[in-house]
Amino acid sequence: MDERTRLRLDVSYDGTDFSGWAAQPTRRTVAGVLMETLDLVLGAGTATGLTVAGRTDAGVHATGQVCHLDLPAEVWRQHDGRLLRRLARLLPPDVRVRAMTEVPADFDARFSATFRRYEYRVTDAPWGAEPLRRRDTLAWPKPLDLAALNAAAAGLVGEHDFAAYCRRKENATTLREVTRLDWRRDPDGILVATVQADAFCQNMVRSLVGAMLVAGDGRRPVEWPASLLTRRERSSEVTVAPAHGLALVEVGYPDDPAGYARRAELTRRLRVPVAEG
Repeated sequence: MDERTRLRLDVSYDGTDFSGWAAQPTRRTVAGVLMETLDLVLGAGTATGLTVAGRTDAGVHATGQVCHLDLPAEVWRQHDGRLLRRLARLLPPDVRVRAMTEVPADFDARFSATFRRYEYRVTDAPWGAEPLRRRDTLAWPKPLDLAALNAAAAGLVGEHDFAAYCRRKENATTLREVTRLDWRRDPDGILVATVQADAFCQNMVRSLVGAMLVAGDGRRPVEWPASLLTRRERSSEVTVAPAHGLALVEVGYPDDPAGYARRAELTRRLRVPVAEG
């Protein structure tokens, strides 16, 4: 068997015109566009095993997405140093591969990850979102109180069963550990939620944001989002926030490459991963 080299790809994309990450035969997806372009540059089937850290939903953006793939070692030696620029010329402008790095064979973009961090942008300005930011910023129709948003967020931090906030998948756990959840108001007035966890179940981030927003505008008490954690089924009271305000901004991995395999083994034991965002 030919020797193969594993590569880590750091990827950014504007999710507006993509039907999410995962390849679908009749839809434009990030994985589909990326593999089509790699096949064009390297030859069909040369790159194999494309695996992503977080399978973002339709309309969700990324500035810090990570994936891995394998190439024949000889192909990588031939293209190393030139492949990034060739991809930049051929990829559409709404997706960029910012780095390609050789990594150990036991690096797994999904299972070796220690955390995923998302940000959600919201404006409560009475005129709505600035035209240049309309694709990544939600316009909220009511004034939002930063202190109330952070009070609502505080009750959701920690390890909980987030069944009320997840689209349940068969044989998949909804137990997650949220290590960071807070809001800030930037100098331009935009409110930004930062959400970090070991992993997320489907629709979890946008469901959390949706619950916090109605606490932030006063329609629900700040204790309400945390009170839903006692439920074991998805709550019909929670409105999923629109996809376009959400972006995956960072995926964390062990500092020591020797920890990639250990982390992957632990993750596989803990849960069956499902789609994120």
